[in-house]
Amino acid sequence: MNITSFIAHRIAFNKQHSFSRFIIRLSIIATAISVAVMIITLAFANGFQQKVSEKVFSFWGHIRIQEMASYQYVVSEEVPITANPALVAQVKKNPQVASIQPFATRYAIVKTKDDLEGVLVKGVDSAYNFNNLRSFIIKGRPPVFNDSTYAREIMLSDYTAKQMKLDTGSRVLIYFVRPDNSLRPDRLKVTGIYKTGIEEYDKTFALADIKLIRRLNDWEPDQIGGYEVFIKDYKKIDTVADELMQLPSMPQEWDAQSIKAFVPNIFDWLNMQDVTRNLLIAIMIVVAVINLITCLIILVLERMRMVGVLKALGATDWTVQKIFLRHSLLITLSGIAIGAVCALGLLLLQVKTGFIKLDESAYYLSKAAVSISAWQVAAICIGTFLVCLLVLLIPTYIVKRIQVVKAVHFR
Repeated sequence: MNITSFIAHRIAFNKQHSFSRFIIRLSIIATAISVAVMIITLAFANGFQQKVSEKVFSFWGHIRIQEMASYQYVVSEEVPITANPALVAQVKKNPQVASIQPFATRYAIVKTKDDLEGVLVKGVDSAYNFNNLRSFIIKGRPPVFNDSTYAREIMLSDYTAKQMKLDTGSRVLIYFVRPDNSLRPDRLKVTGIYKTGIEEYDKTFALADIKLIRRLNDWEPDQIGGYEVFIKDYKKIDTVADELMQLPSMPQEWDAQSIKAFVPNIFDWLNMQDVTRNLLIAIMIVVAVINLITCLIILVLERMRMVGVLKALGATDWTVQKIFLRHSLLITLSGIAIGAVCALGLLLLQVKTGFIKLDESAYYLSKAAVSISAWQVAAICIGTFLVCLLVLLIPTYIVKRIQVVKAVHFR
């Protein structure tokens, strides 16, 4: 251990009570809080965006292929199109595509003896991957399809089931308005109840067999409302949508659009979280830097006589600067380590217990979601250290202005 390290450690671990010890502890605490807030902010922001996005994508896929329209809205019936196996085969060849499946929607009225409720029935077939919705099914199971006729089963949202006092196994009448404006009732069995937490979905949709939609609309057996495409990396959603539009089998009157185009309000809101997150992180970095600069200035001023003696003994300005710089880096590293440990502990506690609750009607989640990224935690710790290292060089230049005679007589 060289002389600068030895003196820096002696100052740092001196048991003598002084005003500087209070400042040092305060600086460590402030640095720890800044680092902890940055890590927690990133983890909560990432988790929130990830979970809400997953809810939107799980219900509708990442990209929808359907008849081109002058307006797009997720809660609406589609213009029927004819299934295109050649297009499906080409879509599946895209390395980013995980699956593609047909769907169709139809407005209907669900009725019991005492209640009735309007729903938009989303029809799917036996190829539909219900694994995307498993986490939202709170009771029962999805409809089971058969090859001979349409399945007389339906899955309702928790909101609709509570409004109509229904449970799994209940029988309901469902009325559709046929193309000739006549009402056609069908008796279906409720096999499952789901809850996404997105009010727009839960108050509107029910899931049933696409064959039922075809039958009520007098469609041909190969007619559908459109295709929903699931991709592997949702961050590439716009790129993949553009690639699908360029496929040779894509009809000119069809469109491949990101689900973001159908629910822009949700994604605009999610993007606003990035602004809030970045602003909070910037504030925490500024707080940490100002705090450490103040601490170092106080340490230098309190050790004026020591600086004068070291200079009188022949120590260069840079040697004395390194003593205070090493001392400050010990404070910085201690604060970063304590902040990281406390932040990760709190985040793991949230993952295990979910003690931070949210209003699901406002935030789409019942509890704060956490997504811990190892590289982001490392980036915050290393970035904080490097920024503080560079900024801490500034107050050490006070050492150069200290005159030996005045420093030795300093009281």
